Amino acid sequence: MSEKKNSNFEGTPQAPDFSGEREPLDLFKKWLGEAREVEINDPEAMALASVDPEGLPNLRMVLLKEADERGFVFYTNFGSAKGQELLASGKAALNFHWKSLRRQVRLRGAVTRVSDAEADEYYASRARGSRIGAWASKQSQPLESRFALEKRVAKFAARHGVGKVPRPQWWSGFRLVPSEIEFWHDRPFRLHDRLLFTRKSAGDPWDKTALYP
Repeated sequence: MSEKKNSNFEGTPQAPDFSGEREPLDLFKKWLGEAREVEINDPEAMALASVDPEGLPNLRMVLLKEADERGFVFYTNFGSAKGQELLASGKAALNFHWKSLRRQVRLRGAVTRVSDAEADEYYASRARGSRIGAWASKQSQPLESRFALEKRVAKFAARHGVGKVPRPQWWSGFRLVPSEIEFWHDRPFRLHDRLLFTRKSAGDPWDKTALYP
């Protein structure tokens, strides 16, 4: 984003007032609600960062499924690259970027598995085709051909042709419990607003610090 475009953009939303915010979850939910009003596609989309055993970072987009005082939840195949990396390290980072609002929210913290009951409930809410896909896809493994994938989809569609499609044991969710949450809002000439919330552990009160842009 160039400084010229930034300073002349007529649709820049009014700068948010951070002064009274003490709970980052309340602010996040407010921003997410506003994003749902203006973002064309997937306001719940977030970049998920993890590291492999050698410490090399990995980054991909996933969808937020739940956000409350316990943390931020997303789902995946535990056999995938991200699943393996998160299970090994127990840590991750998230980033929401809402281009229409010129805002982003960054989070870092520990990740834990959601309960089987939570995973079952969410899995049952998915479209049947997506539930079949969870069985058919050997996520992140080499794919010999598109036809091979289609054969596996047909195989599991036939196996679960009637009744409920059970959740695979290797498909579940993670909950990121943030120790840091930073809110960023675009301002002209790169003099952005930044507000950082930190805490030592879950359940502790949040400390709030304004940051230089």
